[in-house]
Amino acid sequence: MTVRNLDALFRPKSVAVIGASERPGSTGAMVWARVLEGGFDGPLWPVNPKHATLGGHAVIRDVVDLPQAPTVAVICTPPATWPSLIHKLGGMGTRGVIIVGEVRNAEDQRALRHALSAARPHLLRIVGPGSLGVVSPALGAHLGAPSCTVKAGGVAWVSQSNALTNAVLGWARARGLGFSHAVALGAEADVDAGDVLDYLASDASTRAILLELDSVRAARKFMSAARAAARNKPVLALRTGRDDPADGLYTAAFRRAGLVRVDALDDLLDEIETLGVGRVAAGGTATLITSDRGLATLARDAFAAAGGPLAPWPAAASEALREALPQAVGGNPLLLGDGARAEHFGTALKLLGEYRETGTAFVVHASTHGAPVDDVAQALIEHQRFAYRGLLACFFGGVDAARRDALHAQGIPVHTTPQRLARAFARLVDYRLGRELLMQTPEGLPAQIPEAIDAAQAQAREALAAGQSELAGEAAARFLARFGLRVEDAEAAGADAQGADADGAATPIADVAVDLHDDDNFGPVFRFTAPPLDGVSNGLRVYGLPPLNPMLARDIVTRSHYARLVAPEPALAALTAVSQAVCDVREIVGLSLTLRVYRNRVTVIEPVLRIGAQRSRLAIVPYPRRFEETIDWQGMRVTVRPIRPEDENAHRDFVQAMTPEDLRLRFFGAVGAFDHSQLARMTQIDYDREMALIATVDNEDGVAQTLGVVRAVADPDNETAEFAVAVRSDQKGRRLGQLLMQRIIAYARARETHWLVGEALRENSAMIALARASGFTITRTDDPSVVGFRLALDETAQADPKSSAQNRSAR
Repeated sequence: MTVRNLDALFRPKSVAVIGASERPGSTGAMVWARVLEGGFDGPLWPVNPKHATLGGHAVIRDVVDLPQAPTVAVICTPPATWPSLIHKLGGMGTRGVIIVGEVRNAEDQRALRHALSAARPHLLRIVGPGSLGVVSPALGAHLGAPSCTVKAGGVAWVSQSNALTNAVLGWARARGLGFSHAVALGAEADVDAGDVLDYLASDASTRAILLELDSVRAARKFMSAARAAARNKPVLALRTGRDDPADGLYTAAFRRAGLVRVDALDDLLDEIETLGVGRVAAGGTATLITSDRGLATLARDAFAAAGGPLAPWPAAASEALREALPQAVGGNPLLLGDGARAEHFGTALKLLGEYRETGTAFVVHASTHGAPVDDVAQALIEHQRFAYRGLLACFFGGVDAARRDALHAQGIPVHTTPQRLARAFARLVDYRLGRELLMQTPEGLPAQIPEAIDAAQAQAREALAAGQSELAGEAAARFLARFGLRVEDAEAAGADAQGADADGAATPIADVAVDLHDDDNFGPVFRFTAPPLDGVSNGLRVYGLPPLNPMLARDIVTRSHYARLVAPEPALAALTAVSQAVCDVREIVGLSLTLRVYRNRVTVIEPVLRIGAQRSRLAIVPYPRRFEETIDWQGMRVTVRPIRPEDENAHRDFVQAMTPEDLRLRFFGAVGAFDHSQLARMTQIDYDREMALIATVDNEDGVAQTLGVVRAVADPDNETAEFAVAVRSDQKGRRLGQLLMQRIIAYARARETHWLVGEALRENSAMIALARASGFTITRTDDPSVVGFRLALDETAQADPKSSAQNRSAR
């Protein structure tokens, strides 16, 4: 299970505290006091057979006596009581439980297992055990035992540590900062970090997510959820334990998912200010505004250390400032001078706001007689609207709480030093760059002949059947050759190097060791190592999660000092080919080889491929080649296959070939051209939870053209998938839509999804006819202009025709 019923935990309508008490120091007393202090205004019931009233609330003796099922129950009682309580609550219809108590011994562990079994039939979600709780300040819902009440804000906090959660909540409270949600996950027996990321990715009240964790429990789910979240909003991650041998793997996983890794708790805390308060668009450049030369130097050094470039100004901006502020020293940083007054800061913001090249505005100021901090703060508040890419401030000595809150209300983060200001901005730039990496269109994967892949799979299986555990020597060379990799004899390579030609083309530049091991959590993982170029600095040592494409391989290669000495394409092709071999042949459970990199080519030295019958799942689902097929259709040779990132240009042409009316019917309204980010979302899909099958034909130049596409996006627990289909306008009436619908239905059944659902405008008679012909039931929706479609895919759904609607409403 994943996001199912998590809305109940984060947006409860009623709450029961089981084991609520007034005994000093007891868990029940702490939880009950915090729930009352938080001000939750929904129905609130204490449950305890030993009390008559608590805090003015009548106490319920047993959960079965509750007037109705609470949305969420907070359990403060011993582990032995958990199975019975959860059985009763699940039967009543409770959707979420937070277990505050901890598991301390084997008996407690048995009680937890029985509790999880009791919850499963009712889809009841459990946070904990050992959870500090779940806080949703906008609702006044403080469900658990946080150390203080929490203000509402725009940042979500997700942590595996109760102590850090308490520390962060207290730190934020002292600075007038708040959260959209805060959750301490505890032991993650059910709800884990991936589940919460999945929910927060689409939570409108959350502008950014701060994540603290030591380990990931379910890597594939976590990576899928993290990638989805990072496409929508900044996700910053703190993982302690830099001396952990697996730490480099986590760095690679975070980078692959688009998360920004921070090195210290201070950095994460600063982002509560920057992301929770500010409306900052990190364009990569900034303008510093200050009155003092010493402060300007300090701030410039801070930005240089953080890697945040200052914006080059257009000449027109400098000229405008010279006329308006003749006493100022133009340039970046902008020096307003010792005699600067508060209004000069406002004037600078207004003038610079007309020139977007100046980037995000940063004001660094220490109070002076002519420009007291309070007056400058007020000037920033009045002129904040002119800062096109946002405004951040640093006031030495700080500001009082009232002025700070006023700055926050206008979306102006306030930091105490230029270093914290610069680092906070640099992390926003890191997020932007990481998101761009996620959204870039990679070069196409090298085309592999299916027969070659089949032969490689057959070779591995035959070796296994013969009792072999590895492929080496000639067998490994033959295997790798099927993926375009040439194995070179190490001794022959040395002889060739001695006879290198004049430009050194035959001289090896570097040997990159490539290892694949099957990690207990992340599954197959690559490690790439190479010695330092100068023999002194750090060499290359990075991890990579398959599948790799040329774009991801380039990200690895560019981190090596050798990158500037070689043509990149051969190295990218070699890394991608090794990744393809691992993805296409599941019998490869490990490998070790050396990529010998020359100036214009790459060969393989001494490969050893370990093979076995069992291998962990890949953390990221690779391109599912098994759904490819080529058929004769309407006099054409049509290929139906999953969409790939490199289909972006063809998909743009496909959309442009559709009439405005067809686009309106498909997207429920008038649409214009799609930009790169929109097309990237259509073509760069997560095959673990989404499928888009396209029908293509080759034009006269041999370039594939897209004729139609059908999509199915499953909810994270695979109960229901929502479909949509579109056919190029000049192909309508040729039954292409029916061909695609048959295949997406077969795909959803093979994935063991229970329901396939969709919607269309009521006037879209062609889509309604197609859905009816494909076996869908036509249903009403809340919008009279829209009809719904519903198809039961298996016996479970057919036996309970109401379950689809119930489960969709539960989300």
